[in-house]
Amino acid sequence: MTPAVVPVPRTVPEMLRLRAAQEPERAAVIVEGNGAMTFGEWERRSDALAHGLLDRGVRPGDRVGLIFGSWDWIDFSVAYCAAQKAGAVAVPLSDRLAPAEVRHMLAHCSASAVLYGRDLRPPAGDHWSAAPADLEGDAAGAVDVRVGPGDLAQILYTSGTTGLPKGVAASHANLVFGCETRPNRRRFGHSRHLLHAFPIGTNAGQTMLMNALDARPAMLTLGRFTPGRFARLIESYGAGTVFVVPAMAIEFLNAGLHERHDMSSVLLLGSAASALPPSVSVRLAAAFPSATITNYYTSTEAAPAQTIMIFDPARPGALGRPAFGGSLRIAGPGGDPLPAGETGEVWLRSPAVPRSYYRDERAGAEAFRDGWVRMGDLGHLDADGYLHLVDRESDVVKSGAFKVSTLQVEAALYEHADVAEAAVVGLPHPVLGTTLAAAVVPRSAGISGGDLRAFLTERLAGHELPERVLVVDALPRNQSGKVTKRELRRLFDAAATGQTEGT
Repeated sequence: MTPAVVPVPRTVPEMLRLRAAQEPERAAVIVEGNGAMTFGEWERRSDALAHGLLDRGVRPGDRVGLIFGSWDWIDFSVAYCAAQKAGAVAVPLSDRLAPAEVRHMLAHCSASAVLYGRDLRPPAGDHWSAAPADLEGDAAGAVDVRVGPGDLAQILYTSGTTGLPKGVAASHANLVFGCETRPNRRRFGHSRHLLHAFPIGTNAGQTMLMNALDARPAMLTLGRFTPGRFARLIESYGAGTVFVVPAMAIEFLNAGLHERHDMSSVLLLGSAASALPPSVSVRLAAAFPSATITNYYTSTEAAPAQTIMIFDPARPGALGRPAFGGSLRIAGPGGDPLPAGETGEVWLRSPAVPRSYYRDERAGAEAFRDGWVRMGDLGHLDADGYLHLVDRESDVVKSGAFKVSTLQVEAALYEHADVAEAAVVGLPHPVLGTTLAAAVVPRSAGISGGDLRAFLTERLAGHELPERVLVVDALPRNQSGKVTKRELRRLFDAAATGQTEGT
């Protein structure tokens, strides 16, 4: 008997429609303490909300802001697909953003409407706002709006670590690239549950939403990450796939909860958003003995292009090779590829339709070229084609005649047994131009800058040693878990004027 041919979805709504037809009663999204939603419910509710949006005047191409807290992943998932079913462009925004940032983003994309989650206040602006429940009427059935693969589906704003956040536009073809239609071939087939704690409005969070639509396990999440709740969810659900950012991994390990909870169900532990320090990867491998520790390297601009690296002690700092038919190159200032071993700019290219900056042609011309995406990082390839990052291009410290990688100094700091977290920046210096400064969160009291400098002397060259070491209670991080270097420099400025204590 010839097996039935399953059509390949060309848009996000088609992905949901197919999954709801195949497995209507299967759990799609589970939020700890806030319920669950099946694929059938997801399809029905998003249809009803799409009708409500159309009744309120939303038209194809309109931008619809989506502001939901992490406890509202279910309503957010409904609103995201409903906006696209109405032919509109979904603009996910985190509730953790400052009001001024939200106003800037909504104004930049000229949002005509905003859907917002429970316990959140609708933002002011040139748009109308509503909670999804206010628009989910009695209308039933699919929405009669034509949506094509080339239509704009999503605008996602970057974290703004190097300036104002930029809107990254993605088409439906970009978002559905590589989706699987056969139930027995879906990703992460070893798992019934995929656990993460990424915020809504981030690239990592959106990747998890696509996994909820396409992968085998149900997406399991929680309103706010704490190591204790994360450990209990792994144990109680027997989660087979777990995704974190390095900051979460470090906090989890420092809490020692893997010593009190059963982590044996985890077969894949993936880290995204930034590179895991090698010493942290070693600790994760020990804490999750059944798991493959995997680093994913991409960006909001480059997705779905990425490199994937299964942690290899022989290559502890490597970030892998391109996956899923993508391409990777290291280029010089003129854009010409450099041979293995030479440091240059990192570029990624995906076989999917590329993304672009929304309403920012100047920045787009610098970041997007002939399908390639400039990552803003410096790195090199080894003889086997594995990527090794040197640093963010903007974070490399030029101290005197030397260029120093802050990532390399941070990796050395993480080798110290009493260092819980570390971050390194460059500060102005009257003679050298810039000098290195390290901020450290200790695991225990009594750690000093002198002790750390002595420790680093055995691991780093003289020009790589931080001139200043500041012991702090916490590192400033953005919604994606990345250290905000601008805020970090302010900590050093405050310490220099006596507003806080440092060493």
